[in-house]
Amino acid sequence: MMRYAIHLAYNGANYCGWQTQPELPTVQQTLEQALSTLTRSSVAVVGCGRTDTGVHASDFYAHFDSEKELDGNLVFKLNSYLPPDMAIFAIFRVAGNFHARFSALSRTYQYHVSDARLPFRQGLYSRIYFQPDIELMNRAARVLMEYDDFTSFAKLHTDNKTNICHLTEAHWDRVGEELVFTIQSNRFLRNMVRSVTGTLLDVGRGKLTIEGLRSVIEKKNRCAAGVSMPAQGLFLTKVEYEWEKLKMKNDNR
Repeated sequence: MMRYAIHLAYNGANYCGWQTQPELPTVQQTLEQALSTLTRSSVAVVGCGRTDTGVHASDFYAHFDSEKELDGNLVFKLNSYLPPDMAIFAIFRVAGNFHARFSALSRTYQYHVSDARLPFRQGLYSRIYFQPDIELMNRAARVLMEYDDFTSFAKLHTDNKTNICHLTEAHWDRVGEELVFTIQSNRFLRNMVRSVTGTLLDVGRGKLTIEGLRSVIEKKNRCAAGVSMPAQGLFLTKVEYEWEKLKMKNDNR
């Protein structure tokens, strides 16, 4: 049995998230169907995360097992078969202990907002109707780095065994007419980035103070935090692995 990794990207607008759901279009289901058709075998794909409905990924990894060596043209064939809102960058052999989700060292998300009407970015950012204080939001983002329990930003009634996340990056940047929030961690809770973003925007518009943010975090209560922002502004942008330990020795990609 050989294990392969897939490097891909997708626009999540037309999908009900990554994970397969009965009678609903998902990225996992679409990819598995394409792989199974082209390899003429049943293929089960494991993703590096489970993005929610409408969330995008510009950098995403998955893995699957195959009893036979794959066609060298499979990337080209997949890109011809899959819908245009998905793209396969590479498929390559990995060690048998590689796991797209559990082998990941960190994940980086970005959330895009703007107070401008941007017709050519429709569906790829969230419109806000105020001008937030980016310097204040960056002060608030630095406060996040002081904590590791993010219960206040976790979706309720999930099967999380722990709400501990170790942040390594959190900051806002102005990119053209957009404000982009970047956050990196070893793991994320479901809905965490969207609720963190909404809470930081409350700081940026003067509805919440820096000390108020500390109180929100320390209450460990989802009801204390701000609203969850819409899915369309959220992108998974980077997933990191120790590739030198996980790739096959003869694969230089």
